[in-house]
Amino acid sequence: MTHFPLRLRIDGAALVANWRWLAQQSGGAACGAAVKADGYGLGARETVNRLAAAGCRDFFVATWAEAEALMPWPEELALSVLHGVGKDDLPAALASPARPVLNSASQVARWREAAPDRSCDVMIDTGMNRLGLSDEEARSGLLDGLAIETLMSHLACADDPEHPLNLAQLLRFQSLIGTVRARRTSLANSAGICLGPAYAFDLTRPGLALYGGIPVAGDSRQQGAIRPVVSVEAQLVQLRRVLAGETVGYGATFVAGSPLQIGILNIGYADGYLRQLGPYGRVRVNGRAFAVAGRVSMDLIAVDLSHPIGAQKLDDCELAEGDWLTIDYRLPELAEASGLSQYELLTGLGSRFERVWR
Repeated sequence: MTHFPLRLRIDGAALVANWRWLAQQSGGAACGAAVKADGYGLGARETVNRLAAAGCRDFFVATWAEAEALMPWPEELALSVLHGVGKDDLPAALASPARPVLNSASQVARWREAAPDRSCDVMIDTGMNRLGLSDEEARSGLLDGLAIETLMSHLACADDPEHPLNLAQLLRFQSLIGTVRARRTSLANSAGICLGPAYAFDLTRPGLALYGGIPVAGDSRQQGAIRPVVSVEAQLVQLRRVLAGETVGYGATFVAGSPLQIGILNIGYADGYLRQLGPYGRVRVNGRAFAVAGRVSMDLIAVDLSHPIGAQKLDDCELAEGDWLTIDYRLPELAEASGLSQYELLTGLGSRFERVWR
C-alpha cells in the first residue's frame, strides 16, 4: 500500500453543516453545490456522496472530463457542465447524463442540432463578461424551443455587498425572466446567497463556503456559521541542528541568530504550498505555532522549532522523523496575509496529498 507523507484531513460533517446553513440562507430556493476542480481540491466524488446524503440534488462541474470522473451518476441527482458544449465535447456530452450550460450562440446551435429534445441549462452574461449569452441574444428568439432546465447568470462582485454591479446584474437578470422560457432560474453563488433573498431565485450554487471559505470578509454571520473543512498535515523528513550564523534554504534568506532546531517537512510549492506563503507560514505542534524558516522549496519547507511564536525560547521539541505536524491553513486569515485568494489556497492542494475523510 502506497504511503503518502502528506495528507488532508477532511471533515465531512463540517461540509454538510456548511451546506445546510447555505440552504437555510437560500430561503425557499433549492441549494446546489459546485464540485468543479475535484470538489475545490478536496475530492468531488466524496463531496457529492456526502452532500447527496444530506439532501443536495444539483451539482456543477466545469468540464466534461470532470463529469466523466463522477460516473456512474445517480439518476435522482442533476449534474451540469458549466463550460457548455464545444465541438470537441459533443461525443462526451451526448453519452453523458449531465446537462450542458450553453454559453454562446454557437453552443446553442450545436446542441439544437445534435440533441433537440434533450434538456440543457443556459448562462446569460449580465455584466461579468466571462461566459454567457448577451441580453440581446437571449431576447432574439435564439433560445426558442429549447428545453431549458435552468436559466442562470453569475455575479461578479458578490463578495463586496456594496458594489453597484450586484444590483445592476440582479435587475438585468430579473428583466429576462418571462422572456426566456426555463423551468428554473439561478444567480447566487456562496457570496450571492448572503446578499439576501432577492438574489436566491429558484436555485443557489454555492462553492467556496461549502469547503470552509468565508466569501464576504467581515460578515459575522458567515464567520460564526461556516466551519473549516480541511486540515493540512505533513510528516517530518529530518530534524537538524543549525548553528548561529548559519543559513537555511535557497538564497540563504534565513540566518540563525542562535543555535536552532530546524524541522524539514514533506511539503512544498509543488503541493500547492506556494512560495508566497513562506513569510506567513505557521506549523502547529501541541497547540504551539512555529514559523517557516526561509524559502518554500518545491517539495520541502523548513520550520524553526526552537522559537514558538508568542512564547519564550524552549528546549528542543520532543519530535522524531516521521512525526505528523499540522500546517496552519485557516483560509480567510492565510488569504488576507498572503494576498492569495481562498480559492487558490484550496484548489492548489495537489495530488500528492492523501485525502482522509471523516
